[in-house]
Amino acid sequence: MQAQAPWPAPEFEARLRHLEAGYHTHHAFNRRLNGGDLQPFQLRGWVANRYYYQRCLPLKDAAILSNCDDRAARRQWIQRILDHDGRDDEAGGIEAWTELGVAVGLSRADLESQRHVQPGVRFAVDAYLSFARRVPWQEAAISSLTEMFAPRIHADRLAGWPAHYPWIEPRGFAYFRSRIALAERDVQHGLAVAHAWCSTRERQERAIDILQFKLDILWSMLDAVERAYPDDLAEDLRP
Repeated sequence: MQAQAPWPAPEFEARLRHLEAGYHTHHAFNRRLNGGDLQPFQLRGWVANRYYYQRCLPLKDAAILSNCDDRAARRQWIQRILDHDGRDDEAGGIEAWTELGVAVGLSRADLESQRHVQPGVRFAVDAYLSFARRVPWQEAAISSLTEMFAPRIHADRLAGWPAHYPWIEPRGFAYFRSRIALAERDVQHGLAVAHAWCSTRERQERAIDILQFKLDILWSMLDAVERAYPDDLAEDLRP
């Protein structure tokens, strides 16, 4: 049986972008989050659990580097680790997320101890890290293309949260501001990797499956958070 020809590059990219319908922007919990409908303890629960994902990102990127034999690609990808872990002149994304945690009323110890991380969140994030460690680096890079859909979710938070949650200290919004430009930069590199790697229809279809897998990771994280912090929960996260 003759193999199918690969989709032209514009069609392949359009198929990747079409998966935005499954991005966690559309999850009921996120709609409530960005619509101002959550109680403070629910927002704190989300921030505390998402911290576990944030701290995983440079580990995921380090795994990609460890499997990458392309020096030029490594030189470009290593920026992502620095974006999260920080440089001499800037603290980085993990610190910015920690500042968000403090701004919503959590302590650094709350976040760093991981004591609020739900089993479902931990399982999903660990599965993502395991994936990045065991597949070809190009496939792990493609999983990061959920960044295509991230600028909108960050912009929505910047537009709505100050009015919806005026009790959040404004410095907590720095993470969202920083990620819009960085996501746009990362998407260009990620798409270049995808187009170069996916030279056959089989690899293109594999890329779509990978991106769906990553979308499922993010969705299942919110499923776990939503179940853990129902509206009638009597106990706040703060001692």
